[in-house]
Amino acid sequence: MQDCIFCKIIKGEIPCKKVYEDEDVLAFHDINPSAPIHFLLIPKKHLVSLAEAQPEDTPLLGKMLALVPQLAKEQGCQNGFRVVINTGRDGGQEVGHLHIHVMGGPQPWPRRS
Repeated sequence: MQDCIFCKIIKGEIPCKKVYEDEDVLAFHDINPSAPIHFLLIPKKHLVSLAEAQPEDTPLLGKMLALVPQLAKEQGCQNGFRVVINTGRDGGQEVGHLHIHVMGGPQPWPRRS
C-alpha cells in the first residue's frame, strides 16, 4: 500500500530504530513508547489487520508470535512483557498494517493498549 507508514519503513523510506529484520518481518522501537521497552513487530507483507489475515498467513503469524519472547528478552524484558494486537478502529488500531506491540521493562508504566 502506497500511503502506509509501515510499508514506507519496510522499504527504508522512513528511518526506524531496528530491533530485528529478516525476509518476512521487521521489528523496531515505537516512536511513542508506552513502556520502558516498547517495540513493534510487523510483517513485510501488507496485511491491514489481524481480521484481514487469511489461512495462508498462518505460518507468518506463527513466526511473528514465536519471535516475540526471543526479541523481548534480547531487549531487556527479563521479568515479563505484554503483547497487544489492536485490530480495527474499534479495537484501537491506528495504523492500517498489522502490528504487534511488545511492551515491558521495570514497573510502573501505564497499561494502555
